This record gives sequence, C-alpha cells and structure tokens, in this order.
Amino acid sequence: MAKIGVQAMMLKDSFTEVGAFETLRKVSEIGYNAVEISQIPMTAENVAELDRSQKEFGMDVASLSVALEAPPGMPGDSLKANFEKIVDDAKRLDTKLLRIGMLPFTAMASIESVISFAKEANEYALRLNDEGIGLYYHNHHIEFAKFDGKYMLDIIAENSPAMGMELDVHWVARGGLDPVRTIEKYAGRTSMIHLKDYRIGQLAPEAFGMLAKGDFRAFMDEFKNVVQFAEVGEGNLDFPSIIEQSQKAGAQYLLVEQDELYGRTVWEALQTSYDNLQGMGFKGLF
Repeated sequence: MAKIGVQAMMLKDSFTEVGAFETLRKVSEIGYNAVEISQIPMTAENVAELDRSQKEFGMDVASLSVALEAPPGMPGDSLKANFEKIVDDAKRLDTKLLRIGMLPFTAMASIESVISFAKEANEYALRLNDEGIGLYYHNHHIEFAKFDGKYMLDIIAENSPAMGMELDVHWVARGGLDPVRTIEKYAGRTSMIHLKDYRIGQLAPEAFGMLAKGDFRAFMDEFKNVVQFAEVGEGNLDFPSIIEQSQKAGAQYLLVEQDELYGRTVWEALQTSYDNLQGMGFKGLF
C-alpha cells in the first residue's frame, strides 16, 4: 500500500529557520509520516536530525534527491562527486529510493544530449542497484517536448532501463497529457508520484487596469499565466482516480507538493491538502 507524504522542497525555509527535526515534528503533527528530501543540504547536522525524527516520531524518509552533477547555486549532493556519501546517507536513513529532480538544462538542447544524460544516469542506477538502492527520474513539462515524434520522457526511459520514474501529475497535465493514463503507461517502474494540483486562477484586478489603459500585450501576458499550483483537491485534477491508478502501478509513496503558495503559509497549504485527501477517503494511506 502506498504512503502519502510531503515533498520537502516546500519546507526548505523552515529547515533553515528551525532545523530538520522541528520542521518534521510539525509535519508529523498535521498527520504526514513520510518525507522526500529535496533542496535541503545533506549536512551532518541535517542527516542526524532526519535520523532523530525517524526514531522519535517514526518519520519515514521516503527518498533523497541527487543530481549527476551539482547544478550551480543549488544545494545537494551529486552522484559524480559524492557517490559514497549518498549511499552512506541512504543506508543510515533506511532510504531505498533516490531521485533526480530534472535533467541538466544543457541536456535539453538535442536528442543526442538527452540520450547522453539518460545513458549516464543508467550507469549510476546500475551501481546503486548493487547497493540495494533504486534511482528514479522526476518529470516536469519539458519532458513532453517531442524529438522526431517521440516524447523526451520516453527517450529517457528507453535509454535508462535501470532507472525508474517519479511522475509529477501537475507537470504531466501542464505537458498536455492525462495523469492517469501516463501513470498506467509507466506501471511497474514508477515508485513515487507527486500529488500536486492544477488550478486555473482568476485574473487579477490589475490585469483589467492594463486592458483599460490599452496595454493589450500586458493584459494577454496575465491572461496566459493564470495556470497555478494548488493544494490537493483545490484544483482540477481527479485525485481519486490518480491515487487509485498510482497504487495499481506499484507506487510506494505519494508525495504532496506545491511549488507556489500565493500568500498562504506552507502549513496552511499542507493542512488543506491533508484535509482534502482525508475527505476523499484516503485516511488509511497516511
């Protein structure tokens, strides 16, 4: 049975302010009992507090984020520079899943560079498999660009058979595909799903002011940018069907995430997603 947890990218400010342990205490008090670590430096202190949170209130560290090479200005370990440390951290935290959040921007330039990235990732996936750890790839919308009629995500999957998938349903929808059918397509190699809703927001009053002033281009910019991230259940995605298909596909973790909060606190957003998922009948997955 899959477990619903939280993607810690949402919590990075809290990690900085009060530390990993106190942040995850708040997560646990809402009712979430699993966390995916992302955009959080895996310092000795943070690793120790993650370990402590597991022991003191049973927080499951579902997965850790890695990159092939550390992107400039972003925290995190890379498989090229920190392979042994990553394995040690994962084993200390009893974490069997690692995830690559995105292919390097430079790898998006051509089909050749996409294939090169995928093959290199596959080599690390094979090395990690020898350690009892799986490597997974997380999509955005860019992976549904087509090269010679084939989705980039399919090209990555074909050239990295040892690497699994972490499907983000918001980005699948923003890429123009149906999340349920996409999860079904990758059944058997998808261990993690990001639960992130897709909302069409309302035009701000300022947009109509632009229109009244005759600034049609500025108004159209506002018009085209009404797609928003949303708390689970507050947007347009069919989460009962998504979660049902995720479980059929073999997902181990369903991770709540919201990239932008639009004035709400992270704790308000997580509470709303929790309440809505409970109301959908998924109490037993927490």
